[in-house]
Amino acid sequence: MSKIATAFGINKALDQLGLSEINEGTSTGLNHFGSGEIISSYSPVDGALIGKVKTTSPADYEKVMETATSSFKEWRLMPAPQRGEIVRQFGEKLRELKEPLGKLVSYEMGKSYQEGLGEVQEMIDICDFAVGLSRQLHGLTMHSERPGHRMYEQYHPLGIVGIISAFNFPVAVWAWNTALAWVCGDVCVWKPSEKTPLCGVACQNIIAQVIKENNLPEGISCLINGDYKVGELMTNDSRVPLVSATGSIRMGKIVAQAVAARLGKSLLELGGNNAIIVTPDADIKMTVIGAVFGAVGTAGQRCTSTRRLIIHDSIYDKVKDAVVAAYKQLRIGNPLDENNHVGPLIDTDAVSMYKKALEKVVAEGGKIIVEGGVLAGEGYESGCYVKPAIAEAQNDFEIVQHETFAPVLYLLKYSGDVENAIAIQNGVVQGLSSAIMTNNLREAERFLSAWGSDCGIANVNIGTSGAEIGGAFGGEKETGGGRESGSDAWKVYMRRQTNTINYTTELPLAQGIKFDL
Repeated sequence: MSKIATAFGINKALDQLGLSEINEGTSTGLNHFGSGEIISSYSPVDGALIGKVKTTSPADYEKVMETATSSFKEWRLMPAPQRGEIVRQFGEKLRELKEPLGKLVSYEMGKSYQEGLGEVQEMIDICDFAVGLSRQLHGLTMHSERPGHRMYEQYHPLGIVGIISAFNFPVAVWAWNTALAWVCGDVCVWKPSEKTPLCGVACQNIIAQVIKENNLPEGISCLINGDYKVGELMTNDSRVPLVSATGSIRMGKIVAQAVAARLGKSLLELGGNNAIIVTPDADIKMTVIGAVFGAVGTAGQRCTSTRRLIIHDSIYDKVKDAVVAAYKQLRIGNPLDENNHVGPLIDTDAVSMYKKALEKVVAEGGKIIVEGGVLAGEGYESGCYVKPAIAEAQNDFEIVQHETFAPVLYLLKYSGDVENAIAIQNGVVQGLSSAIMTNNLREAERFLSAWGSDCGIANVNIGTSGAEIGGAFGGEKETGGGRESGSDAWKVYMRRQTNTINYTTELPLAQGIKFDL
């Protein structure tokens, strides 16, 4: 184990999470490991090997699916409040293990320790939400047009929910899906990112303990590991009625086509190209805080990261100078050290993508105003640390139209009224998160209206990054249209059924049809 890992207690965290022998790549249960090739997980923090897991072979996958299918038959019959009790216990385990799991998230993914703890807190919060939801899986009652008849609708579990998650939120997005799916009566099969496999194993260890303590079938929660080929087993499997996938637009289109070909359901959370509009009535201090955190938090590797700052020409220079000055105060380094603001990118492939983006914006006519670059030397041995960069650009630049999963912020200028800024913001294929900074009520309401922001998330006087679990999370256009977490997102994990009951001794037919026998 590296010096950093030792200094920040990673060994202890792994032991607390049941990963003390993870370097062996040995099996500790049906749903933990497979018999395929080995994935080695290296930390972007210091380049050290954290551990190894075996991938899921087709034969392993079949065993998992058989177990999940069998478990669903029992789990769906348990009353929803009792399923909620299991989720409550899972939330309690997460509270006990918040610190070690937060450390693992930070060390394996590279986000700051504070963000790692925050991600685990999101898991806890969604468990609390799901527990309450377990007593509120409601349907509607409707008046029948026929005398002596009653109509209502109810919701039933779908079956097996397949979950494909991305590296940037290696535990929270899984919990958003599973906590709701479990109380709805579904069982889950999860393929975490091959870039953060240990976080997946840690979560499976935690829920497996809860399942065992309650003498429930282990297939309620299953884990499969590997690359896109393992994901394809699930997206093409008719035994999986719903696939929830988080990742790039390219990946989402592949998943959507595969699932649609078998008339399955897909919940997609894909790319974002999120903008903050800054009007002449904006609070500049609030703007800087929201824009800088949104752009550099998680090293720009959030789907809600701020990519574009659309500034009115009358205050453009003032806002630009303030943001540039704030960037000079950023501390880049070991994310486990809470004094640092920015950690590493996930791997060197992400670094290459970052460098190409900066080259591309210059080639298209943009101007770099905060220089980027890859950091080297002591503390940066992994080769994954980069400087957050800012470029002046135009919205129609090809590079601006695409999502770059790195800390690159584009400054765009608009003139005239807020409609012009909204048109720029909406002028991309993605539609996840958006924000406006203004103290003008009319501008704010215009932004939130039907002819305003076309994104699934639209904020006023806060940034684009992050979301509360109480609201449904997701976006429109090529972001995929999916909704996870709060509000009525639970309905996607269930099938709707309309029921009509005749409590008379006659059978009147609809629309007055006569059919006498």
